[in-house]
Amino acid sequence: MAGPWVDTHGHLFMLDDPSDVVLGRAADAGVRWIMCPGVDAATSEGARAIAEAHPTQVAWSTGLHPHDAERWPDECDRIAEMASEAAAIGECGLDFYRNLAPRDAQIAAFSDQLALGNEHGLPVIIHCRDAFADVYELLGEADLGSRAVLHCWTGGPRWTKRFRELGVVFSFAGPLTYATGETLRLGAAQAPPDQTMVETDAPYLTPEPLRGATNDPSFVGHTGAALAEVWGTTVDAVAATTTANAERVFGRPGG
Repeated sequence: MAGPWVDTHGHLFMLDDPSDVVLGRAADAGVRWIMCPGVDAATSEGARAIAEAHPTQVAWSTGLHPHDAERWPDECDRIAEMASEAAAIGECGLDFYRNLAPRDAQIAAFSDQLALGNEHGLPVIIHCRDAFADVYELLGEADLGSRAVLHCWTGGPRWTKRFRELGVVFSFAGPLTYATGETLRLGAAQAPPDQTMVETDAPYLTPEPLRGATNDPSFVGHTGAALAEVWGTTVDAVAATTTANAERVFGRPGG
């Protein structure tokens, strides 16, 4: 699908193919560049290495995923050291669906990473699953505005309306294309175009009509097309708007 697109969330270090192959496919699909978020200190270093090898096609972030929040005391120094070089903090946040880490540990790690984003003036890439109220409260206190990126947003219209008043940026992924995604599509209708981006979350959450395959940054246009249907506009308009938003929020790698 025509671009230019930005995949604002693709875990390149989790894909089987070498990064140059993945990036070649992405470029052929109109993807200008990809944000590669770390999920702990080691993968943040891996994301940095990929970005250093592909400085105009990859941006990177450093953070600790909520599933591993109990590791924050051991990881925080390395992540804080990388923050001065990264384009963003995260992936961090709260996951009260799987609860793979205690809630108090998740909240502590997330709060510290929000503070790290404020300290460095960086956007924060936020994972929010079954934790809308707590994330909303913490974001209200952090006052990040458009530096808060709600990755793989799955909220319906009520939560989308509430979060949009905080000035956050919503990033939509493959679930927007799913038959089960009607509530999410109603939420997307409430997302202001100037506060919206698209992503793959590769290798997860492959969009229709490609479900069953490993997700890939080259697939991001399918989510963009679904967003165009929701908004009643063209795919080209969504590509232009979401790409401009991504470059305003994260900056353009190499630029």
